[in-house]
Amino acid sequence: MKKQTITAEEPAGRALEVTPAAGGKQLPAHADLNLLRTFLTVYRSGSFTAAAPLLGLSQPTVTAQMRTLEQQTGRDLFTRLPRGVEPTPYAHELAGHIASPLDALAILEDTGAPITPVHLAGPSELLCVRVLPALVPLVADGVQLRVTQGLPEPLLEEMRSGRHDLVIATRRPRGRALESVPLADEEYVLVASPAWAEHLAARPRVDALCAALHKVPMVTYAEDLPIVRRYWRTVFGRQLTARAALTVPNLYAVLSAVNAGAGYSVLPRSLCQDYLDSGRLALLHEPEEPPLNTLFLVQRPGADTNPDVLRVRDLLRQAARAW
Repeated sequence: MKKQTITAEEPAGRALEVTPAAGGKQLPAHADLNLLRTFLTVYRSGSFTAAAPLLGLSQPTVTAQMRTLEQQTGRDLFTRLPRGVEPTPYAHELAGHIASPLDALAILEDTGAPITPVHLAGPSELLCVRVLPALVPLVADGVQLRVTQGLPEPLLEEMRSGRHDLVIATRRPRGRALESVPLADEEYVLVASPAWAEHLAARPRVDALCAALHKVPMVTYAEDLPIVRRYWRTVFGRQLTARAALTVPNLYAVLSAVNAGAGYSVLPRSLCQDYLDSGRLALLHEPEEPPLNTLFLVQRPGADTNPDVLRVRDLLRQAARAW
């Protein structure tokens, strides 16, 4: 296919060659490189609003530039969503053709343009215990991270609107719009302080242990007891009938309360392993097949045009082998 030269009217005076997207209208022979750079920044950041400060422009200016580029190409580039924008198939194709040349030109010109941050999201405890320590080498190497914590469904919904590049979720996203791969299996353990464990030690049988735990305060992070209910169902084969004595905002707070002797709970092993190793917490039950929850790494469509997203993704997959 014959290449088309796009000449930038900038001090550097360099020409940028890109191959026009198949099936689309040819880019004008003297297309403004600034429009293409704005397009690529919007494409990578997921919204006009997020792209504006990265470009040093106002949001209306970004919108106007994208309208101009759509007129020049004769194709829609983005679908406007309540929060952010979604690239059209033509935009995905165009970004694939221009990303590498524009990135190379930016390096050659040394324009000082800001690095596009990688927007990563996931459960607070997992981010702190596993994810952020694994990504320290990339941060030291210049990768910029913007990290958000939260529950799976809200984070995935925000990803659909373009806010996040990568999300670590405790369940696979519905539908086919978001690509996901299994990252690791998280084991859950039934724990309490050593004092409570000693009190329950004489009850090794499941029936006796469940009856005894009914008299011990339960600590959870949610009134519907999702983790504890699942443990009872998959390990003990019965329905949980107890109610929480103490409900706190997150698993870190659960860990702190249980460590202080407030009662028992079910926690991810990664969160409390140090406490188990040091004797500050004790296992109340060791099933032959502990309950596992699969973690999924979800990637926003189009996010791979930012090479740092790929670096973060690949390092997480490598580090997760040891989780």
